[in-house]
Amino acid sequence: MKKQQFIIAFILILFCHSHSLHASQAPTRDSLSNKESSLVIISATTAKGDLTKLKDALNKGLDAGLTSNQIKESIIHLYAYAGFPRSIRGLQTLMAVLEERKAKGINDPTGSDASPIQNDQPKYERGKAILEQLTGVPEKEPKTGYAAFAPTIEIFLKEHLFADIFERDVLTYAERELVTISVLASLGGVEPMLKSHLNICLNVGLTSNQLNQFTVIIGSTVGKSEATAAKKILNDVLTSKD
Repeated sequence: MKKQQFIIAFILILFCHSHSLHASQAPTRDSLSNKESSLVIISATTAKGDLTKLKDALNKGLDAGLTSNQIKESIIHLYAYAGFPRSIRGLQTLMAVLEERKAKGINDPTGSDASPIQNDQPKYERGKAILEQLTGVPEKEPKTGYAAFAPTIEIFLKEHLFADIFERDVLTYAERELVTISVLASLGGVEPMLKSHLNICLNVGLTSNQLNQFTVIIGSTVGKSEATAAKKILNDVLTSKD
């Protein structure tokens, strides 16, 4: 019996040591991956309605390893910021690209579908909780600003954007925020929203270097003026954090 106990204990020690060693050797990544960079370009070109650039971006994103469901989800996500027309045109372009690749013998992985939401709480409360998690700031009462001026849109934001959309698990919060800031930077004229979401990006684990890389991608994909504006807002955000 003692011998068996000794063997079990020895195996557990080896397992723990191996697990600890594996964890300590995990690389620290401070730049956007090819998949993340592709999400930025796909989202920006969809928001701009540049379907020629989007088609190229979709091919490169699929080649980088994005599943068709991840790309589909990113284009669905951005409708909340760029509108149904841009989102639907993006989805139609994705459909065409997938058909072309299939005709060439390229079988792109579909990836996982969104899991069913297992939460009986009211959608407003779920959305409120997710927003607080994203921002790291408790929601204040009573409402002020646009939320007090037009309470209906504040309810739509909580129930639909932050519950219906952000609850879906095909993309991580960080990936969804990359999609969001890519759209906002491409649209222009929405500086307060871009500033808020850049702060959220930092809260969900994206680094300052990754966000600086994002502005460079916007410059090469959308335009210099959009990149300059995004860079200025990012600098303000990073300065306030410091």
